[in-house]
Amino acid sequence: MHTHNVRALDVFKDSLFNAQLQRFVGHTGAGGADIGECYAAASSIREGDGESWYSGWHGLAERTELQAEASLALGHTASARSGLLKASNYYHAAYMFMMQPEPDSRLLAAYRARRRAFEKVTVLFPQWCRRIEIPFEQRHLHGYCFPSQSPGPRPVLIITGGYDSTAEESYFFSGPAALARGYHVVTYDGPGQGAELIENGQVFRPDWETVLRAVLAWVQQQPNVDSARIAQLGISFGGYLGPRAASGVEGLAATIADPGQQSLLEEFRTRLPKFIAPHVPNGNRFLLRILERVMNRRMKHITEGWALRRGLWVHGVQTPFQYLKLAEQYVTDGSKICCPMLICSAENDDIGQTADALYAAVRSPKSRLRFTAAEGAAGHCESLGRSTFNMRAFDWLDEILFGSDSRVA
Repeated sequence: MHTHNVRALDVFKDSLFNAQLQRFVGHTGAGGADIGECYAAASSIREGDGESWYSGWHGLAERTELQAEASLALGHTASARSGLLKASNYYHAAYMFMMQPEPDSRLLAAYRARRRAFEKVTVLFPQWCRRIEIPFEQRHLHGYCFPSQSPGPRPVLIITGGYDSTAEESYFFSGPAALARGYHVVTYDGPGQGAELIENGQVFRPDWETVLRAVLAWVQQQPNVDSARIAQLGISFGGYLGPRAASGVEGLAATIADPGQQSLLEEFRTRLPKFIAPHVPNGNRFLLRILERVMNRRMKHITEGWALRRGLWVHGVQTPFQYLKLAEQYVTDGSKICCPMLICSAENDDIGQTADALYAAVRSPKSRLRFTAAEGAAGHCESLGRSTFNMRAFDWLDEILFGSDSRVA
């Protein structure tokens, strides 16, 4: 890997601690963080220590929210907005390593504090955003609508998050970039995400077309929507969920997958030794027993086992092997996708290893974007180069939806 250009930004020896730090720092451009604040908090965190990770970020979140409330009490609403958005992001960072079956009660409290801070901004600036409830089966999905300030029917970008993102964080990734280009923006929590998981106990399901169909129906009923120009952006695991949804719904004008993923099981296999990978999950029992012991041991490590622990929780299973087994259901038939597709991946991201397979399967108009270390955008979801991603991805989307039409500005 060509990591020489980001090593100066590394605070921790542990790569996942660094990646999560960079994730939340990466929201600076969208108003969700301050680089100095984040690195000051990180300097208080002990290497590989989940407790100090929580206390470092939670302390920063509380201080930032208190400062915002003090500004608000004096009538400084712009300052209050800035502080509350940052506090919301920092509360999210605090609970990241608590994501596991039967999580620490502090996760629920931090999640609620995250929402509280974000929703205070929606009250202060209702023209910027409003909270929404999307009818889905026998309940409602939590989400937000950020209306374009441009006149007339506008295109819409639906943002689908991933394993551990929320409707609030989805805004920070690409919401401001979409609004600047005249799009309405809709973010939401589907099963396994944010409010659906933490408040309602709803775990992931592979048939994301069912979820997106409900979101799309809600969007199509809203005023000032250009129904012929509704697009979707899938971020992180949303890079699987988005294409899967696009393979089973009508009414999408385009889908962007960042990073593109065709198969959850194949993504798992790329991380396993080559002599074991083909046997997962139904092959040689001796090799699978070895793998099971390795995974059970790894689950006890704060960072090496984090993705497994998180996976058990968000999918509602008890063991790593149950997780691997259900992964077989998470596969997209790219040949069923009818809308134009942009499939992305980043040089140093170990997620998105099946992006090329997805691209090969798609029969509709398609494009491929690869982000590199040389341009500072090689991490997962281009966390330290998100403006680079948004520039290139929205240039593609604007061309798909409008061509040379100058109205999208």
